[in-house]
Amino acid sequence: MDIRGTETPLLNWTGDALALGFFEDSMELTETLQKLDEKLNRNLRELITETEFEGKSSNNVVTRIGSGSPVQKIILVGLGKTEDLTLDTVRLGAATIARLAKQAKVKTLGINLPVVNDDAASTVSAITQGVILPLHQDNRFKSEPDKNELKLEKVEILGCGEHREAINKAQTLCSGVILARELVAAPANSVTPVTFAEIAQTIAQDHGLDIEILERKECQNLGMGAFLGVAQASDLPPKFIHITYKPSETPQKKLAIVGKSLTFDSGGLNLKGSQSGIETMKMDMGGGAATLGAAKVIGQLKPDVEVHFICAVTENMISGRAMHPGDILTASNGKTIEVNNTDAEGRLTLADALVFAEKLGVDAIVDLATLTGACVVALGDNISGLWSTDETLATQIKKAGAMAGEKVWEMPLEEKYFEGLKSPIADIKNTGPRAGGAITAALFLKQFIKETPWAHLDIAGPVWLDKEDGVNNSGATGFPVQTLVHWVLNQ
Repeated sequence: MDIRGTETPLLNWTGDALALGFFEDSMELTETLQKLDEKLNRNLRELITETEFEGKSSNNVVTRIGSGSPVQKIILVGLGKTEDLTLDTVRLGAATIARLAKQAKVKTLGINLPVVNDDAASTVSAITQGVILPLHQDNRFKSEPDKNELKLEKVEILGCGEHREAINKAQTLCSGVILARELVAAPANSVTPVTFAEIAQTIAQDHGLDIEILERKECQNLGMGAFLGVAQASDLPPKFIHITYKPSETPQKKLAIVGKSLTFDSGGLNLKGSQSGIETMKMDMGGGAATLGAAKVIGQLKPDVEVHFICAVTENMISGRAMHPGDILTASNGKTIEVNNTDAEGRLTLADALVFAEKLGVDAIVDLATLTGACVVALGDNISGLWSTDETLATQIKKAGAMAGEKVWEMPLEEKYFEGLKSPIADIKNTGPRAGGAITAALFLKQFIKETPWAHLDIAGPVWLDKEDGVNNSGATGFPVQTLVHWVLNQ
């Protein structure tokens, strides 16, 4: 799909479909729109009247124009109130337009949406993301994908200027989101620890990144007993992946992104039942998928920040070698862990990954994980929980999420709840009481960070959607690749 900004005036644009955005508190046609209405044989005004289009955020209509018109179809989308205009408004408006254009079998599309805060480049970027992401289709595992489907071929963004750099950057960002989506959506017999490591190697090779993949023996030498305890039941070897992006000049900061990377989670000997969604556990590597997606983007955008991308990749399976409930594991920082639930395995893999990340001497660490159902209960399917030991870092992540249109909500690190993690025979248990489960999971991870500013994102809800929402279709969302990239770029 060719996406470009154009200086072509609204009145002079020609093509299959023209999309216009309206505010609910500003539905009067401007002078330009009045002239456009005349050019379109009064179809614009009639469409607004006949469909009772009010410009509310839930409003959208599309209609065909009579023969002889320079535009074959008109698409109208509501943007809500003028005072509420944000980049996310524009992004969501563009996504609605893209879906309507697809349904109407449009090949060439013109989009006219308002510029946000006089920032044309950011507006063009948001529109580009809004067009690309909802039109992404994953047909890799279909034997006969629809080859005859008409596809949108050309999109022109009107009224903002060309902004080629902003469009290219947005396309790069979308490529990372789509990579994460496809990793999460792929079945566990396709994305295994071995193939996950191969994909990481390809990303590093394609974008000039350094990569180190530690095998089981090397992890043993580093004392990664928590990670290897989870991995020991699988017939597939664990892979500890460390990708490094280094700028050409002295970096302004050094950051680490750590993603939970369970390519399949059976629950171990605390086996998941059918009611616990075991068939969806291919997505338990959503944190690692987003980490690789972010690495792909950062490797292309090349900011002046050094970034380390870390994934402790394995399956959590059952076999005669499986860790037992009640086993005691020793993590690489020497802490002993009583395993009272083998289905709380992600935090065990992250424990050794966080210790590894801190030893790199970075300025901040962010981990992301499909960690707890408790976070989904607390915040639902669209919002990630955020815990942090550092107020500045937490603020950075929240701002990055707002820029990305990815919702995060800061949660408390309530130290009193740590009482529930104390073990009579080891330093710590891997789960606490049911109440406050997302908080105690974060408190568990905190034990493996000494001094480095750290933030934890529990992405169990927004990594997968059961139905279309905003720019995301149902299924894997690629959350929170965009948040991670914006965080890095705004250091």
